[in-house]
Amino acid sequence: MKAKLRFGLWYDFRNPPEWRQDPARLYRSAVDQVVRAEALGWDDVWLSEHHFIEDGYTPSMLPIAAAIAQRTSKIRIGTSVLLLPLHDPLRVAEDSATVDILSGGRFELGVGAGYRLGEFAGFNIPHKSRDGRMEEQVTILRRLFAGERFSFEGKYYRYGEIALRPLPVQQPMPLWLGGFLPRAIERAARLGDGFIAIGPMRAQVDAVLERRAALGLSTDTYEVAGGLFWLLVTRDPERRWREARAHLKYQIDLYARWFAEVGMQVAIPIRSDEDFVRMGVSIVHPEQAIEKIREYVEQNRVTRFYGWTIPPGLPPEWSDEHIELMAREVMPAFR
Repeated sequence: MKAKLRFGLWYDFRNPPEWRQDPARLYRSAVDQVVRAEALGWDDVWLSEHHFIEDGYTPSMLPIAAAIAQRTSKIRIGTSVLLLPLHDPLRVAEDSATVDILSGGRFELGVGAGYRLGEFAGFNIPHKSRDGRMEEQVTILRRLFAGERFSFEGKYYRYGEIALRPLPVQQPMPLWLGGFLPRAIERAARLGDGFIAIGPMRAQVDAVLERRAALGLSTDTYEVAGGLFWLLVTRDPERRWREARAHLKYQIDLYARWFAEVGMQVAIPIRSDEDFVRMGVSIVHPEQAIEKIREYVEQNRVTRFYGWTIPPGLPPEWSDEHIELMAREVMPAFR
């Protein structure tokens, strides 16, 4: 029997200066929204990370994950993604285990190599070292989550005798890997329990699964999480477009600039309404959302569908209609 499609929300807690909200209220309202979403039947909530961004893009996901864990009981809590080369893997393991314990075994650690030049410069970490760091870090995480006591002498990380105590509730601890480039794809196939990305990703998913098969690793239990860059469900698409357009343009333009700095064409700047369509942005009625999700899932082989929840600068409550309509009229079509 085919497993049901899981549905997730995605938060970055951005607070652009031109639409600035009280940060404490923004964080509190977003967590309250996750609590309501859980009651409506949402399966997952994912958190995102960046650093040194003027709009306050959250730089510290694991404390937020712990806060959500304490307010919920069923929804699974994941990172999409933690920028692993910018972190000490031992501390990531300890903090992740703590969140898993607080949540009763509901944490999903998603990691990626990162790409923004300014972040690596700010942390004084060479951008070109990120792949090598990821290899060592994932090895360290796996050994710590498995309960080993060991020392480690690598090119980038060196530890005396270390062990993770207490261990996470989940054994094994779910470890997702994300990315767009060939090295990230190969690493996700070889070292991950799942692959996580956003937007059109069929080529990457096929490559991951083919590589796993070639390595003799299971593809039956390997999960894939992805979604449309923006899918918002409403009774009044025209009004919602008017309200969200500037906020969506702000977000996409900033991503396009970041990716362009490293020669990646994952996002394009918005110069016309047609560019929103090219970026996969949809604000639609529930019945249209069902068709768009069904098409995306079939094309990209995902087992978990997720997407951004709050356009940057709008209050969390703005997305309540989307969350409720998805839960009541869209998600049941996939159960």
